[in-house]
Amino acid sequence: MINRMNRAGRILLWGDQKARRQTPIPDITSREVAELKRFFPRDKFFILGHARSGTTLLTRLVRLHPEIHCNYQAHFFTRKPLLRSLVDTPEAEEWFGRKSNRWNHGRDLSPVVLRAVADYIMERDAVAVGKRIVGDKSPSSAIHGQAVRDLHAVFPDARLVHLVRDGRDVLISERLRNFVEESRFLTAQDRRILAQLRNNPHSFGNAQRSIFTAAMIRRVAGGWATNVAEIHAEGHRLFGRRYYALRYEDLLKEPFDEMTKVWKFLGAGQIAKALEARISKELRVNPDEEWQARRGAGIASFLAKGTAGNWRSVLTDADKRIFKEAAGRVLDSWKYAESADW
Repeated sequence: MINRMNRAGRILLWGDQKARRQTPIPDITSREVAELKRFFPRDKFFILGHARSGTTLLTRLVRLHPEIHCNYQAHFFTRKPLLRSLVDTPEAEEWFGRKSNRWNHGRDLSPVVLRAVADYIMERDAVAVGKRIVGDKSPSSAIHGQAVRDLHAVFPDARLVHLVRDGRDVLISERLRNFVEESRFLTAQDRRILAQLRNNPHSFGNAQRSIFTAAMIRRVAGGWATNVAEIHAEGHRLFGRRYYALRYEDLLKEPFDEMTKVWKFLGAGQIAKALEARISKELRVNPDEEWQARRGAGIASFLAKGTAGNWRSVLTDADKRIFKEAAGRVLDSWKYAESADW
């Protein structure tokens, strides 16, 4: 009776949540990593970055190298329910940790199971295309530093690539995606702005009128700043030399030089000069822009997609002030603020 009353109280306060295991999932050990690599020997890497930061472009470029494969958005660590949900129940905890289970060598098997699942998913693709290095690209916009901690708990031997884009351009890209998809999350004020933009897009040109609400700027700018700062800090702390950060703008400016650095970081062998031409060809294709053009031509044509510095012709002075309040310090730290009065 007491247990039922306690459960009823919890449901009343927090809803009927699925029961979680009682003890934390342990980190994988170096011995377990070595054992797993006998079965899944390929080197692993993960590309993280805030949504709308160019991680898809980086994925397309990184897998141009003949030794490297990368695929999209497994969200092992970046979007719920997450990889850990496979073992994050009392039943799984009891099964993998029970003392009579002689297969577990006296230790909870949960981290081994998580690693084996992710290893198999990635290596299955890599085997099919004959490549020895394999990675996943999953943008992270909500979980921030915890994504890096969860990644390290399962893949301490992996490499982490962090792509950062000017948060002001991220804000614009997010807004246009939001408009083109006509998200159910649009507020009444958002819908009024969208209608005005469709009826008279030229009136918004050269930052004459704002395409944002103040609430959206604060939300996106604050989320971008937290995400970038936490991933960078935790990447350095946990992965050390296995962590590499680059800016989207530098990738556009010097694509072959930047990709050469990325490929070397990932452990690729020879980097042929012919890859420079392949990179140039890939950069001329923008599947996201083509998709947006089909979904909403009037909105999608408002400005060029994927370019750097769009914020200069879109953000009003009021927009800039709000963004600066929410994310100015992170912009400064990544050398995006050219002057104090931007």
